Amino acid sequence: MLASVNTLVLTGIEASTVQVEVDIHSGLPGFEIVGLASAAVKEARERVRSAIRNSGYRFPNTKITVN
Repeated sequence: MLASVNTLVLTGIEASTVQVEVDIHSGLPGFEIVGLASAAVKEARERVRSAIRNSGYRFPNTKITVN
């Protein structure tokens, strides 16, 4: 399954449009973010996991790729 959403990213007081794509498929369970610097990826992965769990949703036990 592929989903795509247009959103904004803030850099200071400037906003830029970005497109986020998410693919959920079978395979070894995992959550991967591509397209960011390595330090930002690790932080973003944990923030997304926490946001999903704290919103009352169950984190899926599948392979998830975010671009």
